[in-house]
Amino acid sequence: MYGLRVRTSWQLQLPVATSGSCPHEIELIEGTPEEFALASAGAIYRPGSTSVIRHARLQNGADYIHWPGLFEFLIAPDGRRIAGRSFNEGNEDLLQTYVFGQVISYALLKQGMEPLHATVLAFDEGAVALLGDSGYGKSTLAAAFLQAGFRLVTDDMLVLRENGDRWLAYPGLPRLKLFPEPARLFLGSEATGRPMNPFTDKMIVPVAAKQWEGTPVPLRAIYLLPRPTFKSRSEKVTIRRRSKRQACMDLVANTFNSAIRTPGRLEQQFALATRLATTIPVKSLSYQRQFARLPKVVEAVRADLLKWRVEPAR
Repeated sequence: MYGLRVRTSWQLQLPVATSGSCPHEIELIEGTPEEFALASAGAIYRPGSTSVIRHARLQNGADYIHWPGLFEFLIAPDGRRIAGRSFNEGNEDLLQTYVFGQVISYALLKQGMEPLHATVLAFDEGAVALLGDSGYGKSTLAAAFLQAGFRLVTDDMLVLRENGDRWLAYPGLPRLKLFPEPARLFLGSEATGRPMNPFTDKMIVPVAAKQWEGTPVPLRAIYLLPRPTFKSRSEKVTIRRRSKRQACMDLVANTFNSAIRTPGRLEQQFALATRLATTIPVKSLSYQRQFARLPKVVEAVRADLLKWRVEPAR
């Protein structure tokens, strides 16, 4: 998952590793009440912590994350161990979603990997990334891509690794985080899921096996989604290539985890953004934010991708 080998006794719906070693490994374990009591007692919560999610960096370098009434997690200083527990029985599927989202991003950073806030779809020649912060409509647009025959690689968090002259996008969980209406519109009436938490109607919606790409895919292009407040006056879908400087800033602005701002992390962040901006085309998308318009957005991106066949992107 995300190019990591995960060791755990938890019953998770993940592909089973069959052979080979991986330089990045994480062990998931059930934390003890004593362990969490000690962590929470020494926690000084960081600015930005809310009643929904609370984060503290402990004196030993570990990170403590607490969703009141749902879960709590403790990420080891080296990022190779995550202890977690649920406050309610029957939350195993939600636990998996929280682990392989915000929680694991702390472990990735500790192991030198820089996640981006993006949803990725696979097509015959590779993959495209939809870049944008929470609320920008990445998952909703991704559902329209699935309806058009694309396959989901990862939703919301993207981990990339450079391999020769290619960037490989690594798969996340086979699910989308969607509100009920777009789930029905683009995935069909059979699309069902559980609410993410008591504070939202957004659901965790599993995707069919045929709609998920479980292997790394070469990334061909990144599309920057418009802000939620953007109002297009035109029915036309507009795609514009960003300059390398603009692309670098777009990538920095759309990191997945904005809580960690240590000098080492910032250096890592800028290094990835600079390298990506010079090797992968980053383009802005402008379109009317209406469900009925999203199939046109998909077709515009598909047409734009045809240019790659003539002039491949590194």
